[in-house]
Amino acid sequence: MIVLGIDPGLANTGYGVVARRGGRLLALDGGCIETPAGLVAERRLAAIHERICALLDEHAPDAVALEELYFGANARSAFAVGQARGVVMLAAGQRGIACAGYTPQQVKGAVCGTGRAAKEQVGRMVQALLSLPAPPSPDHAADALAVAICHANHAPLALAIAG
Repeated sequence: MIVLGIDPGLANTGYGVVARRGGRLLALDGGCIETPAGLVAERRLAAIHERICALLDEHAPDAVALEELYFGANARSAFAVGQARGVVMLAAGQRGIACAGYTPQQVKGAVCGTGRAAKEQVGRMVQALLSLPAPPSPDHAADALAVAICHANHAPLALAIAG
């Protein structure tokens, strides 16, 4: 199973590709899609869509896992995250790839054992779980890899429960 994990954002969309092979999780790719603040929203979204399409074509994942929207104090920021999330889902839908969403607390709980883990703890746990030489950087890439790990560990259990 190969999972493309996404930490969506208009300025920075983190991505991480994780494969489950023989009971082990392996990092295949990870990074951050950055779009310049001065660019109009539709061009930023087009750039995110284009890069996600390239990642889907390159890695042919079985699923795309996205961090769910977090509505904090800034509604404008939440809308931008939702737009970025939408173009990722569009790219997956165009290829018939299933999408799953996880809250930040679910992701942190799956990787760290607690939904209140700090960003640094998430990075260190992703490093340990994927046997990486250092914590992934930037934080958006670490978060995206954590989302992919969450789904890679959750999907087999969900399938078994569904029968």
